[in-house]
Amino acid sequence: MAKDKSIWFCTSCGNESSKWMGRCPACGEWNTMVEQTVATGKQPSHGTASRTAVNKPRQLSEVGSAGERRISLHLEEVDRLLGGGLVEGSLVLIGGEPGIGKSTLSLQIPLGCPDLKTLYVSGEESPRQVKMRAERLGGDLSNTYILSETRMEDILEQAKEIAPGLMIVDSVQTMFSQGIDSSAGSVSQIKEVASQLLYYAKSTGVPVLLIGHITKDGYIAGPKILEHIVDVVLQFEGDDKGPYRLLRSIKNRFGSTSELAVFEMTGRGLREVSNPSEMLMPMHEENLSGVAIAAMLDGLRPFLFEVQALVSTAAYGTAQRSATGFDVRRLNMLLAVLEKRAGFKLNMKDVFLNMAGGLRITDPACDLAVVCAVLSSNFDFAIPRDYCFAGEVGLSGEIRPVNQAERRITEAARLGFRKIFISSYSKVPKTEGIQVVKVSDIPSLVRTLFK
Repeated sequence: MAKDKSIWFCTSCGNESSKWMGRCPACGEWNTMVEQTVATGKQPSHGTASRTAVNKPRQLSEVGSAGERRISLHLEEVDRLLGGGLVEGSLVLIGGEPGIGKSTLSLQIPLGCPDLKTLYVSGEESPRQVKMRAERLGGDLSNTYILSETRMEDILEQAKEIAPGLMIVDSVQTMFSQGIDSSAGSVSQIKEVASQLLYYAKSTGVPVLLIGHITKDGYIAGPKILEHIVDVVLQFEGDDKGPYRLLRSIKNRFGSTSELAVFEMTGRGLREVSNPSEMLMPMHEENLSGVAIAAMLDGLRPFLFEVQALVSTAAYGTAQRSATGFDVRRLNMLLAVLEKRAGFKLNMKDVFLNMAGGLRITDPACDLAVVCAVLSSNFDFAIPRDYCFAGEVGLSGEIRPVNQAERRITEAARLGFRKIFISSYSKVPKTEGIQVVKVSDIPSLVRTLFK
């Protein structure tokens, strides 16, 4: 007979403990332990099908190495992000803030794939609400089944009868299993629900798409072990008040995690942006100071975007440092390099930095564009619109080379840029249609650009 007992879970890594601890011994995070009541004893088996065969060990040389079978979702950007399509029997988690477009994307997928039989499980909306949203998005509704249910045992029973080619669950935090005596959304429930869906996907070959909410810290709600269970983790980023969304691959067992897909939210759903550079280019006619174009590389895709800086005299004696979409600590480092190595006195000036398009930039190749935008605003000197930059700035003021500089140069030439500034230590072949300007350090950059 099952008995109840309390277990403490770490919300950061999913580690279990029999008592509360201030610091998790597994991941080292503080104040992440939460208490959950679980039932001991024999638990119900995952899924609705019983095991009929026992897996036996096989020699690795006997295992076939053929590629995984993939299902095209008829969304070029999503297929590319997944590594060529949705793998049969995979478990995919899409996370994002409320209103960012998770449910919209998950409903657009079956509406755009009329040949794919889809079971859409909604734990937050009624079938009528889903139908209204589907009519607004447009598409073929004939092969999409809607189920408004939150109990996993009933969901798996209906999935066994319908035998879909794809199952979408919106959202995992609203589902619960009757074998766990706790409320929906708790740590133990999320782990159990994810385990049951994983067993269903692997045993039937039906891919399952999970929708998950994120916390105020930007992490997917629930234990970190949820991200370990699934095969693919995709996360929506961007400002929900703006039109553009970024879908980033955080984990992918079947492809690269260095990929990014860009969407535009319209009245008829999400529209794929095949050329993000057009979205992020300057939207003003005349040359303005404090603006520089960076040649960024996210995964294998190069694109160019606008870096905006504003330098002004500190109004209250204490200089402010503010960065949107850029690490403010790295901004402070670049300003210190400008002062120490190049002699620019910016300690009594406010510096504001903004990455256009709501991007969050981590590529160190954007350092050179940030420095040029700050100096442009400080000198009130406009950089020509057909100049772009790709280089990392070191602590000694040197311009360091960046990876795959050829891709950045080719993209800049394709978009009609006349000059691109890179490190003098980069070895790149000559490219037609664009002049490659090599600079070794900050002083040589100033002499070349602001002469």
